[in-house]
Amino acid sequence: MSPPRRRTLLIGLAVALLLAAAVAAVRGRGDGQPPASVETVGAVAPVPEEPVIVHVTGAVREPGVYALPRGSRVVDAIERAGGITRQGNAVALNLASLLADGEQVLVPELAPIGAVPEAGAGYATGTTGLVHLNGASVEDLDALPGIGPATAERIIAWRDEHGGFSSVEQLVEVPGIGPAKLDQLRDLVAP
Repeated sequence: MSPPRRRTLLIGLAVALLLAAAVAAVRGRGDGQPPASVETVGAVAPVPEEPVIVHVTGAVREPGVYALPRGSRVVDAIERAGGITRQGNAVALNLASLLADGEQVLVPELAPIGAVPEAGAGYATGTTGLVHLNGASVEDLDALPGIGPATAERIIAWRDEHGGFSSVEQLVEVPGIGPAKLDQLRDLVAP
């Protein structure tokens, strides 16, 4: 290669390198402007949650069926029903318990002094003493009379497959639970 041609090639290469360095410097520096913000077209309104419907009964001033916002607690339902009467036994309830749709909140009356409670009149689980089929664990269901771990698993499988229980009577659709077992469980469970 001749010396003039080599010099031209070297000068061209140097210019290309300088040009590439200048472009890189300009791109890295930016124009000093913050990036354009993205505007939301047509804001999406939040989807309102369905309320929970609960039946408040027993020793309350205004028993009835009430719609409360999701996340409400037993104390909220009792307040909506006018509060507990003088005869009401708030100690028997977990006032901080979350409400489930379709739940019944039963506020028991105080027992007269010296009275002996009836067998089975306790409040073993939840706010009403009932096991709620739509939220119960295998352990909760296994604690019910006549329900073992296998039947508890079948109840949960049925619940998952059908989207939950809307009535206690649907228990007969669970393999292994017939009318006699349903009668045994009817007063111990709620949907």
